Amino acid sequence: MAGRVEHYRAELKKRRGEWEGYLRANSGLPGPRANLELVEAVGQEADADLLWRLSASSDEFLALCGTAGLGRQVATDDSVLPWLKELAEDPRWRVREGVAIALQRFGRADMPGLIREMEAWSKAGPLVQRAAAAALCEPPLLKKPDEVKRVLLVLDHITRSMAATRERKHESFRALRKAMGYCWSVAAAANPEAGRPLLEKWLRSLDPDIAWVMKSNLGKARMKAFGKSWLAKGPSTRRGMRKP
Repeated sequence: MAGRVEHYRAELKKRRGEWEGYLRANSGLPGPRANLELVEAVGQEADADLLWRLSASSDEFLALCGTAGLGRQVATDDSVLPWLKELAEDPRWRVREGVAIALQRFGRADMPGLIREMEAWSKAGPLVQRAAAAALCEPPLLKKPDEVKRVLLVLDHITRSMAATRERKHESFRALRKAMGYCWSVAAAANPEAGRPLLEKWLRSLDPDIAWVMKSNLGKARMKAFGKSWLAKGPSTRRGMRKP
């Protein structure tokens, strides 16, 4: 990926002021995968004004590029996070992915700051919660045990809100459920000691959507950190345990 990013950075430098046509032509869309290497290159090369303009574009790929790149501006511009929070509810899923990329860029520079902000986002609607979970549950960000504990508590709060809601047929809930189907395993594998009791609590849930989330996470290869004997205790066994 690094080589392709550098290639696109060089191409963008040749085209100062004339990027939009090039971005559209090399977006990879329509197609199953957007050109994420080009997205990364834009994030590294564009100035703040261009990133803001792109993020507000009606073109999905241009908006993805601008949104993802704005993560670089979070530390110096207080207006970026509120805008990203608004974009987290954009109807275009690639723009929502751009929000997660932006937040992860922020997290690489200031993980405590990202966690603090995502703790607040976790109390918002499903798509904002989805952005918070996806942003935090990125393995390179989860290096410090105490920070992982806080991430796990964010996931715990989101899962609790999922279990409490009756609004489950909307796309926003389905998007959140899908993200939570992998986020728990990412965070728990980064700190199994802290993750185990929370996973066991939710594995006892009889809620069908929570059961699906937990089953999906247990099937991830990264969960081998918990050991075969723990994984062999299926959800049905744990549901028979006494609740704490």
